[in-house]
Amino acid sequence: MDIKNLNTFIQVAELGSFTQAAEKLGYSQSTVSFQIRQLETELGVSLFDRINHTIALTDKGREMLRYAHEISKLAVDMGKSASGEQEVRGLVRIAIADSLCNWLLSERFAALHTRYPGITLQVIPAGTEEMFRLLNRNEVDLVFTMDHHIYHRDYVIVDEEQMHIHFVAAADSALRGRLLTPAEIVNEPFLLTEKGMSYRRLMDEQLARLNLEATPILESGNTDLLCKLVAQGMGIAYLPEYVTEKGVADGTLCYLQVEGIHTEVWKQLFHHRDKWVSPQMKIVMEYLTKRG
Repeated sequence: MDIKNLNTFIQVAELGSFTQAAEKLGYSQSTVSFQIRQLETELGVSLFDRINHTIALTDKGREMLRYAHEISKLAVDMGKSASGEQEVRGLVRIAIADSLCNWLLSERFAALHTRYPGITLQVIPAGTEEMFRLLNRNEVDLVFTMDHHIYHRDYVIVDEEQMHIHFVAAADSALRGRLLTPAEIVNEPFLLTEKGMSYRRLMDEQLARLNLEATPILESGNTDLLCKLVAQGMGIAYLPEYVTEKGVADGTLCYLQVEGIHTEVWKQLFHHRDKWVSPQMKIVMEYLTKRG
C-alpha cells in the first residue's frame, strides 16, 4: 500500500475537495483522482460518495480514514526515530473565543513554549459560528469555545467544563448585597465583551425576552481590562468566574445578585472527527485540558 495514496486520501477527506487537496499537495487533480481510485481498488471499497460535483466520506470511508491516520502517524514516527529527531515541531491553529485568549496566552503559552519550543501556535479569535466554519474547511486544527453546550457528530469533544458567569461590580458598589431585578441592572453602565459573542450573546437574549437591553459604555474582548475598569468603579460587567475570582478574592470586585438571569455556559475544546491528530496537536490539547 502506497503511503502517498493514504496521505492524499487524508487530505481529500479533511478538505472535502479533490481540487483543494491537489492544490495543497502540489499535484494535478487527475493525479489525486487516480490515487484515490487506486486506493479504493486496493481496499475493495468506495471511500467517497460523489454526487453533483460534491464529495462526502462513505461509512466505510470514515472507518478507513481512522486507519489511514494511524498508518500515517506510524510512518512519521518511524522516520523521526530513524533520523534521531526527537523534538516535536509544527504549527497548531486554534480558533478561540476572544475571552479565552488572555487565559491561553498568559497562563498556558509560556509553559508550553518552554517545554516544546518547536511548536508554533496560531491563535484566531472568532465567534462560535465562524470557528466551526473554519474547522469544517480545515483552516484551523482546534476550536476552543465559551458558549452554550455544543454537540455534533462531526466534532470530537476533547474536553469540556461548565463555567459560572456573574454580574460583577466594584467591591464598594452600592449594589452589593441587594437582590436586583433585570430592569434595575440594565440602567447601570455596562463594560461588556463584544455583542454577539458567547456569554454576552446569551445574556442579551435573556434580557431581550424581557424587552430589556444592556447598553455598554465599552465593549472589549480583553476581559482583564474589563475587570480593572470595573474595580475602578466605571460600571458593571458580566464575566466568567475564572476571570473574576481573583478580584473577588483580593477584595476589589464583588458578585451581584440578579434574579431571573442564568446563563449556562461551557468551555469546550473540539477537533473535527476526520482530522488526523498530529503529535503537536496532541501536546497542545493536553496543555489546554489541564485544570488549574
